Amino acid sequence: MDTVATIEATAPIGTQLIADLRNRIVSGGLQPGTRLSEQEIAAAYGLSRQPVRETFIKLAGERLVEIRPQRGTFVCKINMYDVTQGQFVREAVEADIARIAARTADAATIGMLRDLVTEQRNARDGDGSSFFALDERFHQALAGAAGRAGVWAHIQPIKMQMDRVRHLTAGEFPVDHLVDQHAAIVEAIAAGDAQAAEDSVRTHLRGVLDDLKKVARMMPHCFEMVAR
Repeated sequence: MDTVATIEATAPIGTQLIADLRNRIVSGGLQPGTRLSEQEIAAAYGLSRQPVRETFIKLAGERLVEIRPQRGTFVCKINMYDVTQGQFVREAVEADIARIAARTADAATIGMLRDLVTEQRNARDGDGSSFFALDERFHQALAGAAGRAGVWAHIQPIKMQMDRVRHLTAGEFPVDHLVDQHAAIVEAIAAGDAQAAEDSVRTHLRGVLDDLKKVARMMPHCFEMVAR
């Protein structure tokens, strides 16, 4: 089993366990199809089996694990239908965020967004997980630039399956192109061009669907096609 988070006694155990297992699934630490042992996970976290059992039920509701009676609990394969639906919703939300930011962002906010792009350029030769964290910060900052910081939390469950694809592709595709797309979004916002900002976001997020096709061909064992 890969490294697990330490469970803190001062915070709700179930919440911590759910968050850590969810993160390990989304980030690819627990690969699609992996069988999860209730006993092994309980031992790894120093817990009884009850909170682990409850966590499996919660994650099953999020389509991250599948509980198969008499067979065990398994990490779900990435459902391509869920990815495309999540991408559709996220694109619609972030396109509006970009339009608002183009009308309202001040010089300090634009400077902050440019700094984030520079940080991404400087980190482009690092590992995929490092860039993914910077990418998350950038999109969260876009929401804040539009005065919609709270929206980012609502997007998280919608984009989980997208994020699983992005983690799988993080080490396979160059990031320079993604950084250039981020820069185009920022410069459209700086110019106050709402349409260009929206178009840049849509182009950027639709790239996930292109990556989806490529990675599905590379790793067919990680995906399922059936609409739920």
